[in-house]
Amino acid sequence: MSRPDRSGLERWERLSPSSLKGIGVTMKGKDTLFVEGLQLQTKENALYYVADVAENKGLVWFKITAIDAEGFTCEDPEHDFPKKIVYARTGDQLKVTISGDGKSIDFFFEKKM
Repeated sequence: MSRPDRSGLERWERLSPSSLKGIGVTMKGKDTLFVEGLQLQTKENALYYVADVAENKGLVWFKITAIDAEGFTCEDPEHDFPKKIVYARTGDQLKVTISGDGKSIDFFFEKKM
């Protein structure tokens, strides 16, 4: 993650050939700061990254606007923050950047078995 006093993880599982479900957790020491439910799914012939966060009244649907072998970009310009999420893999490291309205936060993950 981008702050040395915090750690985080994402865990994903395949539900079907076209659907993934995950969870994202941010920790400070042993305290849980943030939890979100995550999904990758299709709707209306498009692929979406779907976030379920307690602070939001409903699901937030980020449309995947670019995808390649190393990652993807998804966007929801109507959402308060973030408006854009980029997943980019380099070797065993995954960089996730959330951004919008001139603000950007990077998260770094390493694959654990």
